[in-house]
Amino acid sequence: MSASTPAASGARRFETVLFDFSGTLFRIEPVETWLRAVLRATGTAMTEEHTLRAARELEEAGALPGGPVPRALPGDLADAWENRDRTPELHRGLYTGLSRRVELPDPALHDALYDRHMTPEAWEPYPDALEVLAALRDRGVAVGVVSNIGWDLRPVFRAHGLDAYVDTYTLSFEHGAQKPEPDIFRVALDALGAEPSLTLMVGDDRRADGGAAALGCGVRFVDPLPPRLRPDALRAVLPAAAPGPGRAR
Repeated sequence: MSASTPAASGARRFETVLFDFSGTLFRIEPVETWLRAVLRATGTAMTEEHTLRAARELEEAGALPGGPVPRALPGDLADAWENRDRTPELHRGLYTGLSRRVELPDPALHDALYDRHMTPEAWEPYPDALEVLAALRDRGVAVGVVSNIGWDLRPVFRAHGLDAYVDTYTLSFEHGAQKPEPDIFRVALDALGAEPSLTLMVGDDRRADGGAAALGCGVRFVDPLPPRLRPDALRAVLPAAAPGPGRAR
């Protein structure tokens, strides 16, 4: 984990920690795994050659939410890309639109792929996520999740046993605001009764998550690597986290 703003430097202690979702606490499954899971679930037959080609093209298209970004964004989807996390309709429309640029044997597979990415099975928590969230809870540090997303991620946290350690969720589609806009961070802070100067935002996107610094929050970043390559980056939060008055357990 690295600090990249003045607000995140020094010996500052934080009573509240906000976490991003995708690439920070959880990682989406690889594109090929995503496609094969949907083919199995729908009983769709594809040759191995076609499957590998389609997976490669879906990855290049950026069709998997939380996965690689499009190599080249089609002009007719540019506005939808910028606003995709404001409503469920925009989110689904954008990603199924990207998916439909890839030839699949059944048009219904594009919606099935989108539906798959919202399931808990499509997400893997980072190895230290539970440990760090539990340690923050034990210290009495308030924890929130702030995510640019077009669907309700709470079932993912529940299925993986992390929900018990999160005090609030602030999701872009529920508020019509998305990071790095200040409004979404203000909602998260208000929900926790938190002071910006005593709050740390942890994320993987320097532009989106870095928006919290405009309100005076500390900001620290992790790399959105596969979980096996990033076993303990979240632990760097712990030395900077201290309970607020009356919160220690």
